[in-house]
Amino acid sequence: MQDEDLFDIDELKSLPKKSIKPMAWVVGVLAISLAVWGIFSRNRDARELHVWTEAQAIPSVKVLHPYRSDRTASLVLPGTIQSYYQAPIFSRVNGYLKFWYRDIGDRVKAGDILAVIDTPDLDQQYEQAKAKVLKAKADENLAQITADRWQKLVVTDAVSKQERDQKVANLEVKKAEVKGAEADLGNIQAFEEFKKLRAPFDGVVTARKTDIGALIDAGKGEELFTVSQINPLRLYVPVPQFYAPMVKLGIEATLQVPEYPNNIFNGAVIQTSKNISQKTGTMLAELIVDNSDQRLSPGDYAEVKFSLAGKENNSLRVPSSALILRTDGIRVAVVTKDDRIQLKKINVGRDFGRDVEVLAGVTTLDDVVDSPPDYIFEGEKVTVMPAKVVPGK
Repeated sequence: MQDEDLFDIDELKSLPKKSIKPMAWVVGVLAISLAVWGIFSRNRDARELHVWTEAQAIPSVKVLHPYRSDRTASLVLPGTIQSYYQAPIFSRVNGYLKFWYRDIGDRVKAGDILAVIDTPDLDQQYEQAKAKVLKAKADENLAQITADRWQKLVVTDAVSKQERDQKVANLEVKKAEVKGAEADLGNIQAFEEFKKLRAPFDGVVTARKTDIGALIDAGKGEELFTVSQINPLRLYVPVPQFYAPMVKLGIEATLQVPEYPNNIFNGAVIQTSKNISQKTGTMLAELIVDNSDQRLSPGDYAEVKFSLAGKENNSLRVPSSALILRTDGIRVAVVTKDDRIQLKKINVGRDFGRDVEVLAGVTTLDDVVDSPPDYIFEGEKVTVMPAKVVPGK
């Protein structure tokens, strides 16, 4: 505001000289008051700005209390379904595949013929073996007649006892030759039976890797068929070391496979390896799965869910969002009574997805910061917001 707006100069000149001094004094006091008020106002604004700035620098955090849960924990692991029995079928004889009777997907009973192998070389050996048996028996008969005759002649001293003993011993040799020839024949007869490839048990043909006219070389060990028993099935699941003591014999599980996303199948643990693999840190668990409807197939990937009804109420849980991952371990930020941060190292147990099990490090009375910022540090001053009620507590 300009001075001309407050006083008229001409009016001042017309005033008596004695009245000018009091008016100047009023103007001076007014100017000094305005100056003092401006300084005071600026200082007050500066203080308020400083207080506001400090308040903005203190982060606000939400806290929650670790809680105990009496819920049944679920453990979900991958697994591989396998046949209860699976037998690759090989040939014990050389030859050519004459005919096959069973193809993939065919159901078979124990002893059913899968294929027949044509073995001309083996057939000739079989005929030779039979001829050798006939010759050995003929020689035995002749030796028997000779021994009997010399036994009678020795009574009349027509031959010596030495000659008789030789004939009797020759008879024993011929008997042994007969047994040897019969054993050779039996061996070849067994191989003759191997010309027929048979199913070892009731099941399904899951592979056929040969065809009519194919050369069969027993020495190469080539698989010709595979027969699998698909009801029941075996399911193998690698269980992490931490959960290994909880997966015991008889514990039940449910499983799902990708081809039937809306169906749940049941299984039960029948055996565990009782050994933790050094490479994977897991114990192998074997489950038996009913497959009466035969919808499951060997080789299927399955998602296996165990219900672990352990002593859940003895352990604490905190949300996964409260965890702070540091190079020296996992920590949580706890607010002390003077509203400062204390970083506590915790031992984490099972991971339940939304929250995790805490084995040691905090109590139910601790104010744990939920979703702490990455830059939070030990001893930092914070503003605590109202405690959060954890869903499912």
